[in-house]
Amino acid sequence: MTHAYPTPDAPLKIGTRGSPLALAQAHETRRRLMAAFDLPEAAFEVVVIHTTGDDRAMIAADRALKEIGNKGLFTKEIEEAMLDGRIDIAVHSMKDMPTAQPDGLVLDCNLPREDTRDAFVSVKYSSIAELPKGAVVGTSSLRRKSQLLNRRPDLQVVEFRGNVQTRLKKLHDGVAEATFLAMAGLNRLGMDDVPKTPIPTEDMLNAVAQGAIGIERRADDMRAKEMLDAIHDTPTGQRLAAERAFLAALDGSCETPIAALATLDGGTLTLRGEILRTDGSQSEAGQVSGPIADGPEMGRALARELLSRVDDDFFDWK
Repeated sequence: MTHAYPTPDAPLKIGTRGSPLALAQAHETRRRLMAAFDLPEAAFEVVVIHTTGDDRAMIAADRALKEIGNKGLFTKEIEEAMLDGRIDIAVHSMKDMPTAQPDGLVLDCNLPREDTRDAFVSVKYSSIAELPKGAVVGTSSLRRKSQLLNRRPDLQVVEFRGNVQTRLKKLHDGVAEATFLAMAGLNRLGMDDVPKTPIPTEDMLNAVAQGAIGIERRADDMRAKEMLDAIHDTPTGQRLAAERAFLAALDGSCETPIAALATLDGGTLTLRGEILRTDGSQSEAGQVSGPIADGPEMGRALARELLSRVDDDFFDWK
């Protein structure tokens, strides 16, 4: 069934956070929908929605994200706007999304995945290995902090947040010698001038769903479903299904250092996963492979395997 498509007089409303990266992702979504349905830009309206997470992150700029709330902080108001009908779809960074959606909403569209790797960013050094003993590294990511301390326990890690320009200024001001950013975000923002070195996933495994964009809709909105089905990237969805099943089985959030990456080779999916103590003192990693359709079950099985190796207090960060 074909539904009436949006028009300049009745545009499809795309909800998003207001950061430069969030807007870039919303604009990419709009471009893909315009191309898929031969619609003008005016048939879409990008609606910026301020979230509780944005406020708390700004107020508590020197505190870790795990101390100011969970992932839902960055999605709650956007999802409420969709349930209220103020927006039609919402564009998210998938690594920020809880593994379950509120009643009435579904998250079943993914755009083609970008580079999943982390970037090592420094104005003095080109790799973690080059950092001198005792060097200060800034990051707001508990996963990155735990992975770094596991590899280099001699380093000091400090809380480090803000947009790319703010973080680069902190580096130039000597607040830290290095930090990390997602290659996907830098690529989407066209920030080729940032002094960065991509980190192989063998050295620092990425966050679950890193580099992927997800588009959420109301479950009963069949027009949105039809339009989003046309731009959904199936391989990305297959990879994320395995990674997010792994995360869900670990009850993961931004309070727990968890990493995972699924890759496809023909009809085979391979999933690598890692869990760490928050102080970096212990890391457990594993890998499974099998048919793509078994991805979610492989994710759950890998989670069970890693959990069987650790104590109950493994994720306790207090």
